[in-house]
Amino acid sequence: MSFNDLEVWGSLNVIAVLLVTLLISNGLKRWVGFLRKSLIPTSVLGGLILLGLSAIYKAITGRVMFNEPFFGGDGMSYMEIVTYHALALGFIASTLKSSKKKMTKKRSVEVFNTGVTTVATYLMQAMLGLGITILAALIMTDFFAAAGVLLPFGYGQGPGQALNFGWMYEEQGFFGGKAFGLTIAGLGFLSASLGGVIHLMILKKQGKVRIIEEKDEVLSGDEVQPKGEIPMNGGLDKLTVQLGFIIGTYILAFLVMYGLSFLFEPESNMIDTIFGFNFLIGVLMATLVKAVLNFCRKVKIVKRQYLNNFLLDRTSNFFFDIMVIASIAAIQLDLMKDYWGIMAILAVVGLVSTYLYNYFVARKLFKEYPEEQFLAMYGMLTGTASTGMILLREMDPEFKTPVADNLVYQNFPAIVFGFPLMMLANMAPEKPLITWFILVGFFIVMNVILFRAQIFKKRKKVSVETEEVAAEPETEE
Repeated sequence: MSFNDLEVWGSLNVIAVLLVTLLISNGLKRWVGFLRKSLIPTSVLGGLILLGLSAIYKAITGRVMFNEPFFGGDGMSYMEIVTYHALALGFIASTLKSSKKKMTKKRSVEVFNTGVTTVATYLMQAMLGLGITILAALIMTDFFAAAGVLLPFGYGQGPGQALNFGWMYEEQGFFGGKAFGLTIAGLGFLSASLGGVIHLMILKKQGKVRIIEEKDEVLSGDEVQPKGEIPMNGGLDKLTVQLGFIIGTYILAFLVMYGLSFLFEPESNMIDTIFGFNFLIGVLMATLVKAVLNFCRKVKIVKRQYLNNFLLDRTSNFFFDIMVIASIAAIQLDLMKDYWGIMAILAVVGLVSTYLYNYFVARKLFKEYPEEQFLAMYGMLTGTASTGMILLREMDPEFKTPVADNLVYQNFPAIVFGFPLMMLANMAPEKPLITWFILVGFFIVMNVILFRAQIFKKRKKVSVETEEVAAEPETEE
């Protein structure tokens, strides 16, 4: 091996291009007025720039730009790997954060309802998406009927999971499955920006919101370095410590997934499914690591706090930015030439249904802050949690409402109720119609849980009224 070999530099060149493009996109967002007002995330803009450059390069040369020797000869696959790992690493960093806020009964209900809303939206997107592609498979020969299940993964869960399940579907015969999933995720980000801007403009005309220009954020010393934590520059740099816990936790998740894979035959689809859940198992391992650290501090085995929320926030945002730009840049448009009509239908249906359903839920269940809850949920369920936060900041820049906390804590009920959806997605390629009926039933059940107070309150009221009527004495004529 020679250090001047492009294979040595290829992966680094891919990362360098992604990061430099993020810097350029950030400058464009600040300098170009319509981009600044569009609310499109910087990472999405960067991905679109690279996607456009790749398309132009392919049209001129006939070759894939990121598969050139400068990028090691297989840069597209490398960006897919980056997307896969960055999803789990971002979730792990977010989960390792500590919280000192006490959860009241009312707040617990709101968090639970937010988690149930998330899963109900996944189910609605899957139900509609699968219904569309089942019909498409009846019209188009050799079309993969289960492709519509990628709608909730692209819109609801983001590009990482869209890539995971697109890859699994590609293994099961869906040509271009990875590109299809990543494209749906990219269209989801555009839907988040389009729907969010339209809604904010409506609120602005009604005088309910004033769009605030981005301003410098001033953090206090306690926010960056709380008391009782290890110093920033001790024997080991504090950022290095955070990365050590994040990567170490991810290795634990890998060992769990690797161990579970031995429970199945080597050719079983369940092995792919297990490794497709890397972010979920990563979250569970991060929860375990955090619990062990808290226990060690409680019994005085560990005397100082090693995890720092400020640095964990920065790290998770870094991973999510890299994930988004890499996922969009990895889309191969030429593989999608036969699917644009169906993807356009899926994108429009995903936008409209997610908008209407979440607006209805926010108005009914979050009456103290309906607009803030709607914007955050709509942004998250068409893009990522960071997209939801971008929209929320336009309405609630100082986070006076508890919506930001709702997005953080809803992950646990969402994971519990959302796990069956992932199993159904694994079943969809073989039994698409049966899967669709199960999704419909599951969606109804989740809405009964979500609107339990309204449903059972009405039933109780009807029962009381019936008893009162029955108790009235009969009058003689």
